[in-house]
Amino acid sequence: MAPHSQARPSHTGLGRALMSAGVLTPDWAPSFAAVPRSLFLPETMWPFDMERGTSVAVSRAVDPERWQDYADSDVPIVTQWDDGEHTGSEPGTLPTSSASMPSVVFAMLGSLGVRAGDQVLEIGTGTGWNAALLAHRLGPRNITTLEVDAAVTETAHTALHQAGYPVRAVCTDGALGYLDYAPYDRIIATCAVREIPAAWIEQCAPRGVILAPWGTHWGHGDAVVKLVVSAGGGSAGGKFTGPVEFMKLREQRQPPVRHRDYVTPDAEREERTSPLTKQQFLGGPFSPLQFTLGLRVPRCVRLVAEPVNERQPVWLYSLTDHSWACALFKDQQPTQVWQSGRRRLWDETEAACTWWTMNGQPAHERFGLTVTARGQSAWLDTPEHSWPV
Repeated sequence: MAPHSQARPSHTGLGRALMSAGVLTPDWAPSFAAVPRSLFLPETMWPFDMERGTSVAVSRAVDPERWQDYADSDVPIVTQWDDGEHTGSEPGTLPTSSASMPSVVFAMLGSLGVRAGDQVLEIGTGTGWNAALLAHRLGPRNITTLEVDAAVTETAHTALHQAGYPVRAVCTDGALGYLDYAPYDRIIATCAVREIPAAWIEQCAPRGVILAPWGTHWGHGDAVVKLVVSAGGGSAGGKFTGPVEFMKLREQRQPPVRHRDYVTPDAEREERTSPLTKQQFLGGPFSPLQFTLGLRVPRCVRLVAEPVNERQPVWLYSLTDHSWACALFKDQQPTQVWQSGRRRLWDETEAACTWWTMNGQPAHERFGLTVTARGQSAWLDTPEHSWPV
């Protein structure tokens, strides 16, 4: 089944849809028209099927029409699973490289605010499409793109040269930046981080812009933050522009928590009920409340279990010690809570929910981030109302 059963998508049609949505602006329209995403996609790819809610394998050799349909659709496309260890056509376990949704790509490029002559550092080459769009706008000599995976780097390098955009594609750890062409006027990350690497601020020009998906350990959801480096360098700050979800910088992936390390037979635990209901608490990856909870309950992982017989547990695990909490949501009944350890994680969570409500249920765009040599601080509306994250 093609992504749209009524009318087949096309590159031109996608462009019109992106312009109507306001994410493809006139200054980026020539780059969109000249650099189709299909030039950078592999023979076998795994686009996200909106109807099925999962990734599906599509081969250009087997079904070229369906392959092209997905290339010209506003869907994310996985191009690598499991750091390249995956084999076969079925989806793997962990997506580790992709082509982002065109709407997200152009929203971020629009926020980057490039100017003629800007030197741009891209973190996460992926397929190379984003670097090619930047190269069309600014010229290949002004673009340096970094990719940690050697095979991904080589494939993107080939695609970029074949498309006529011979940018500097370097295989290295993006967290380290690339000093050879610093300072950069703009730095853009196409992978998510939980901490802005110091090298990015050091290698960005004063008053330059760093644009990156940023998230907490709470869940997979991120938000794009637009940081402006201070006039004297050494620090940066700015607001979030909206929610996204990106693959994490490999250096900053969170290893899975092991339940048995937390919930031990001899652990003391407190039991009580909570006024929070399932409808109030649970939300999707782009929920402003979930983003807020990640900011206000730092260094904590939330895991939502599958519901069974109208009962759904949610587990919280501290990353600073072995504190944990479990909330059991039951339809039409009070929420039962158990918590253990030095941190009372559910108490922190209830307090964060109350704070969010009392501050007008702020969306992502009311929050900001400041990064200094001392660490990171989040804030609401202005940097004066900040706290460490």
